Amino acid sequence: MAAWKPDATPGWTEPGGPDMASEAVSMTKKQVPTTSRRGFLGGAALGLAAGAGAGLIGSRMMAGSVPAKMPAIVSGKEIGTVWKIQTSWPGGVGLETFKAWSKSIVEKTAGELAFEPYSANEMVGEFQLFDALRRGELQAMNSFTQYWSGRIPATVFLAAYPLGLRQPHEWDVFYYGLGGLELARAAYLRHGMYYLGPVRHGANIIHSKKPIRSIDDFRGLRIRMPGGMVAELFQAAGAKTAMLPGTEILSALERDMLDAADFVGPAINYALGFQKVAKYVSMGPPGFMSIYQPVDLMDLTVSMSSWQALSPKMRAFLEDEVRIYSHLHHARIEAADQVAWRKFDEAGVEVTRLSDKDVQAFTKLAVPRWFAWANRDAEARRVFQVHLDYMMSGTLGYITPDMIKGFRLET
Repeated sequence: MAAWKPDATPGWTEPGGPDMASEAVSMTKKQVPTTSRRGFLGGAALGLAAGAGAGLIGSRMMAGSVPAKMPAIVSGKEIGTVWKIQTSWPGGVGLETFKAWSKSIVEKTAGELAFEPYSANEMVGEFQLFDALRRGELQAMNSFTQYWSGRIPATVFLAAYPLGLRQPHEWDVFYYGLGGLELARAAYLRHGMYYLGPVRHGANIIHSKKPIRSIDDFRGLRIRMPGGMVAELFQAAGAKTAMLPGTEILSALERDMLDAADFVGPAINYALGFQKVAKYVSMGPPGFMSIYQPVDLMDLTVSMSSWQALSPKMRAFLEDEVRIYSHLHHARIEAADQVAWRKFDEAGVEVTRLSDKDVQAFTKLAVPRWFAWANRDAEARRVFQVHLDYMMSGTLGYITPDMIKGFRLET
């Protein structure tokens, strides 16, 4: 089946059909000298103070160009390096937070590094980000990690997947305590990229034109999904899935090309106008807002050549900065979501929830897909083994031996 393309009818995937992610697109840890963030920012602050009232900066830049919207005076000296960075956010608080953070980099680094931010599709198509980074059209990307499951199967387990890790802190443990960051960097290194770190936000939700009250209601439903394992899960439940970029979802709903659509959380989806055409929101049971992507993850990934061109001090700074951005990003979106829920209610949108029985049914569909994706290559197996051990531990207990009986990871 041909991949879906903008302004074309979505390519529907029948239950059990091919992986849409692979059609739509398809470092090891380096030791850097330890540099305290406080020390780096202290130097930046001194530079800013010294540069107050200085004239316009020069134009020496290693990549890209400084747009008019970027501060012209930084520490009284010219900007050293400019990175063009595109996000997958098409609008709302996600895009606002991304652009505000990107613009802060030039001052935090006293002009040594600046980010030139672009929204979804502004420089290249959303599903062309991977290749644009490899070609050097962009120096960094802030995309949804699982978009690249057709290129890197392990990315299915580097972001929330159906019935997997369910709370934000569990993903922090995976990345920063159980070796997930090193595994991610090794996977991206093969493509000439440096995976800087995860960027999390809240759960994904489903907007529908008809109520979804049980797993049975997905049968025959035409629904937008991000591809990969998520699409396969809903195909197994009888849905027909299509992979569309976020910028095209509302139009597809309006033109009756979709019955329902997954995208991110309440605040951003409200800003995009989903409530105008879909009067139902489907979620999991209370406390389990989304059974398929309860903690959606983006990331900050950089071309290896751009990363290696930075000073050790700058690399250490960015390692810390992406962690800070992830927490800020998550908190601001969650706060905006609380306002959005009231607006959805005022717009007449009804929230429906699946039951614990539905969760059990979806889990039975998810387990074989976990192992099928994990066995695609050695990288995916290594990442999933970490997840499986964590989920079966006394800490979480999400999975018992009986639930995975008959399934194994290939050696």
